[in-house]
Amino acid sequence: MIDTLAQALPHFRNTNSGQFFLMAGPCVIEGEDMALRIAEQVRQLTDRLQIPYIFKGSYRKANRSRLDSFTGIGDETALKILQKVGREIGVPTVTDIHESSEAALAAEYVDVLQIPAFLCRQTELLVAAAETGKVVNIKKGQFLSGEAMGFAVDKVQQSGNPHVILTDRGNSFGYTDLVVDFLNIPAMQRFGVPVVMDVTHSLQQPNQSSGVTGGKPDMIQTIASAAIAAGADGLFIETHPTPATAKSDGANMLQLDRLEKLLERLTRIREAVR
Repeated sequence: MIDTLAQALPHFRNTNSGQFFLMAGPCVIEGEDMALRIAEQVRQLTDRLQIPYIFKGSYRKANRSRLDSFTGIGDETALKILQKVGREIGVPTVTDIHESSEAALAAEYVDVLQIPAFLCRQTELLVAAAETGKVVNIKKGQFLSGEAMGFAVDKVQQSGNPHVILTDRGNSFGYTDLVVDFLNIPAMQRFGVPVVMDVTHSLQQPNQSSGVTGGKPDMIQTIASAAIAAGADGLFIETHPTPATAKSDGANMLQLDRLEKLLERLTRIREAVR
């Protein structure tokens, strides 16, 4: 699938024609049935709306506040589920990696390797991801400007891999909030790569005293709408059938049955601005 995705990547850029693309799925792979159910439902919806779709799911969560937080069902088990989703549902898949040693392993199972925001400056990690030949999605650090992400792009491209996506997920605003600067979208598009708005993570409320990240899911429509109006090439939305029971990031995820109405609205916005 990687050859098809890599060839399609330039077309994901906003050229005032065509549709935005979507990365969506659960925060973390919790099990095979749930992953397939989400992927199938979103695939049917995006096919109808002609939205290119990449299934998202973390095979392991390394950045957790508390030692007792859920981190995954096992690396190989989760990666095989991601591979099965890609094969059976017929969509590209993306997962995040946290150390350079993980790049080659994850690349055997998924199409896109994602670099978490806190790790976007880690040279060895970026180079290892680049060397797999997979598409590399780099999340902008909460502590960086859009302009500063050019160095991350350079690390991947100068390592011989032209297939880069940049994703904004907001900037730290005090200790327990994030704020989205939509000027980062055109700033990062100047590097000639597709730019995505991570809607749900930008609505997190980190560093809570409970050790569990909070969120403002009621603002998902607002952030997503503004991102499309600002010209984002794609959106990143974590979704779950029942966010209240999700094992990770449930506080800021979109309930799966609300995705259809949101995407219909966003396609109308995209049509209006192009």
